[in-house]
Parts: sequence; C-alpha cells; structure tokens
Amino acid sequence: MERCVVPMVTLGLQFLVLATIVAGAGTLLARAADAIADATGLGRLLVGSVLLAAATSLPELAVDVAAVRSGHADLAAGDLLGSSLMNLLILAGIDLCQKNGRKMLSREAASHALSATLAIAVTGLAGCAILTAGKLPAVNFCGIGGWSWAILIAYLLGARMLFIDQRISVRLAADEMPKERGGISRPAVLFLIAAAVLVMAGPRLAAVAADLADRSGLGGTFVGTTLVALTTSLPELVASLAAVRLGAVDLAVGNVFGSNAFNMIMFVPLDAVCPGSLFEAVSPTHAVTAFAVIVATAIAVLGQLYHAEGRLPVIEPDALLVILVIGGALALVFHLS
Repeated sequence: MERCVVPMVTLGLQFLVLATIVAGAGTLLARAADAIADATGLGRLLVGSVLLAAATSLPELAVDVAAVRSGHADLAAGDLLGSSLMNLLILAGIDLCQKNGRKMLSREAASHALSATLAIAVTGLAGCAILTAGKLPAVNFCGIGGWSWAILIAYLLGARMLFIDQRISVRLAADEMPKERGGISRPAVLFLIAAAVLVMAGPRLAAVAADLADRSGLGGTFVGTTLVALTTSLPELVASLAAVRLGAVDLAVGNVFGSNAFNMIMFVPLDAVCPGSLFEAVSPTHAVTAFAVIVATAIAVLGQLYHAEGRLPVIEPDALLVILVIGGALALVFHLS
C-alpha cells in the first residue's frame, strides 16, 4: 500500500511546484505583453491574439510532439482541443467573477469577434479532418496532410486580416489621442525569459499530470481532453488573470481566442512528426470537443455583440451558457471514451 502512496505524494508535490513556476512565468508574460503592446503601438488585442497566445501555447506544442512521437496521438489531439475548451472556461469564469459591474464578453465587440471567428474557422476545419479521416482520398505534401495545410493557410489569412484591422484601429486611436510610448527592450527581454520558463516547465507539468491521470485508469481521449488540457492551459489562465488585474481586458480576451486558433495550427507540426496520418490515428470522439469549442465560442461572440446596459444582478447568461456547453461536452466525451 505504502509503495503506491509515496509516488503519488511525490507526483503531487512536483505538480504544485511546477504549477507555481508556471503561474509566476504567466504573470510576468502578461505584464511584458502589455508593455510591448504599449511600446509598439500594435494594440493589446493583436498582441494578445498572436504574440501572447503563441507564447502561452508553447507548452502544448512541446507536450504533444512528444506524445505523437511516443505513439499517443489521441492524447495529443485531446490536449489541443481540450485546451481550447479550458481556455473558454477560463474566460467565462473570469467574466462571472468580475465584481465591477462591467461585462468582459461585451466590450470591444467587433475586433474580438474577428479573432473569435478565426478560432471558429480553424477549429471547424480540424473537426472536419477528424470526421473524414480515412474516408477521403489522401492528400499529402511535404509529409503534411491536406487538412493540416488548410488549417495553416486559413490561420495565416485570418491573422493577416486581424493585423490589418488592428493597424487601422490603432492608427485612428493615435490620431485622436497621441501618447508617448515606452521602450521595448526591457519588456521584450522579460517576455522571452517568461516564455522560456513556460517552455521548460510547462511540458514537465503536463507529464506529471498525465502520470497522475494514468493511475486513475481513465482513457487517453478523456485524460487528454481534461487533465492534460487543463495543465497546459494553466499559462493562459495565469496570463489572463494577470491581464484583467492590469485592466488589460483586450489582452485577456485576445489571449483566449488567439490561443484557441493557435492550438489548431499545432496540428501541422504534429502531422509532420506522425508516422502515418495524424487525423486517422485519433479518436472520432474528438470531433465532439471541436464542435463544442465552436458552439461555446459562438456564444461568447454573441455575448460580445449584444449591447447590454450592464451586468445582471445575479449571473451573466452568456458566460453561464458557455460553462454549461463545456460541461455537457466533457460529459459526452467521457461517455463516448
């Protein structure tokens, strides 16, 4: 009995220590990203959607490449799609916890709706790839499947649209209210340091979580969608919380939607390292997660575009509905696994 308990306790302590390190790095990352947005004039939404999203998604890439190489493609796909669900859960949870009478999902609607729509588009392509795997003629170029190329091209085109939109918005804002910008050297260095810490600590944190999950006897599909995804989403959680505390709500919302879009293009390197077709190697159940991400993101967009006078006295229906959709999707994945 003792031989089983001691390793579990050790793993638990490792998990707590690594989670603390990731939390510190995520906080530093958010502060540095906010300073970079101010120094470059790119705007918090663009920096959050691309730069911060890419940095907080790096742990997923390292974890999932190792998982695919070791023959656990199902776990990797569950991590990427489950991480998108967890990111939306983080956004809804933060919105519900706001006590200042202002809604987070209903501000800066048009710009955030653009990044959210990009996330919906690439997630939809991933869902279609999972459902049609092995049922359509194989298309392969440079060791990467056709669906993966479609995801990458869609992301690049969407990111370009987002960049142009934000460049116009920032230029108009600067004309109306010009302000002095700070230096970029220090925040850039801090950003790189924090990102490096995440790259080193994040994969180890997910590995410990996966080890703990293996002892529970749950399937790889469900474990990847829940526990591994939750741990690899910890940088997004910490960075978003830090951004909200800084008053940089654009940075927090952009980080969530941007991370969800960035998660999908990580199917490209995973497809490249997979011995066969990546999407044929994963469970069709992951399509449930993909379409749940699409539905929950669409609800969040509706919450952004709906112009309410203020918060409801008890609870926000858009954030609550996002949580219910995610809970239902996880229950369905567990039942199908």
